[in-house]
Amino acid sequence: MYDVARPAAGNPLEETGQMPALFTGDRPSGAQHRHPVPRTGPDYTGIQASREFAALRRRFRAFVFPMSFAFFAWYMTYVLLAAYAHDFMSRKVFGQVNVGIVLGIGQFASTALVTWLYLRYARRRIDPAVAELRARAGLPDGPRR
Repeated sequence: MYDVARPAAGNPLEETGQMPALFTGDRPSGAQHRHPVPRTGPDYTGIQASREFAALRRRFRAFVFPMSFAFFAWYMTYVLLAAYAHDFMSRKVFGQVNVGIVLGIGQFASTALVTWLYLRYARRRIDPAVAELRARAGLPDGPRR
């Protein structure tokens, strides 16, 4: 019968206890020392440390954080009104449509509005800076697929 508490080891070094500790550079005796392969392509660490990248991140955060906060506050206001302000939310606006329905539809409309605003902002303020960074890094234009 198969012992689930002791699965078969996939590596003989696991059985001997000679596995190197992860991320310490220790190697079991007899292991070949490998030289690092020279890196080709963009220097992503250098790009991340650049002023241009930091400015791009600031520009992105300057839109995303305030907009996310505002949308969350608007959403929570709607939820709290629906939970605790029954009289206000059931007030008729016209016909059988009440304040709750209007604010609920406003949630969908505001989602579409935030999406449109972000697309417009990104097209004008984010995408040109990304294209410039990609060009300086020697990457092709456009997203990789």
